[in-house]
Amino acid sequence: MRHEIWQQLRTEAKEVVTREPLLASHVYSCILNHECLGSALSFIVANKLSDAVVSAFTIRELFDQAFVECDRMLTHVAHDIKAVKDRDPAADTYLTVILNLKGFHAIQAHRLAHCLWLQNRKELARFIQSRTSEVFGVDIHPACKVGHGIMFDHATGIVIGETAVIEDNVSILQSVTLGGTGNEKGDRHPKIRAGVLIGAGAKVLGNIEVGEGARIGAGSVVLSAVPPHTTVVGVPAKIVGKPNCPCPAQSMNQNFLDVDEPQNESHTSAML
Repeated sequence: MRHEIWQQLRTEAKEVVTREPLLASHVYSCILNHECLGSALSFIVANKLSDAVVSAFTIRELFDQAFVECDRMLTHVAHDIKAVKDRDPAADTYLTVILNLKGFHAIQAHRLAHCLWLQNRKELARFIQSRTSEVFGVDIHPACKVGHGIMFDHATGIVIGETAVIEDNVSILQSVTLGGTGNEKGDRHPKIRAGVLIGAGAKVLGNIEVGEGARIGAGSVVLSAVPPHTTVVGVPAKIVGKPNCPCPAQSMNQNFLDVDEPQNESHTSAML
């Protein structure tokens, strides 16, 4: 998939250069001067993460090593690009995703940090985490396991803890927390299964499982396990029905009233 996406990115980049000459230098530097998706991605994200002490060149080298050590990383990148393009109506091209969307950038920076963590380069991984938080407003512990086809929509304020797991094809909106319930040790963060949609501002706390294809309403506080293919909403969150599709993360339908089961009247004013 990544080769097809790379060719489409180059086509879109050439179109932008023709249509908007003021962006020509930027587009050439980020896309057209590169021979592959990995080179372009490392250039873009490294230049955003670099600071006065750690150069973009150094971070690009770390990315290049990660692409070798974590051999599925670029495949995951391609799935992430496609996920955002497919799910976000504001992302009308692959080029918009890779150039401009900080949620996408934050996920790729985390992939680098996680690879470093697995290599026991933990201080370097924490540095990447810190810079990701500063630059993109997204704080993900390097140990967190993240699948592919992930979308962070808007992304600002997302916080994800050390022992959290996010499986494939999950969509998370801004200001979501996947956290613990206190200062407990060990496995203490949520497990988000495939296809889940988490609405803006939701807080999922503790070592609990959000089942495959579930949907969590905006502003909800989830303190107990969520069964697969259910919709939960409220403080604390309660089951209010079922999504009308098997993968809410892909449909991005954030109106919790659009469910298969009738709702109680007391819930009729709530939205995701």
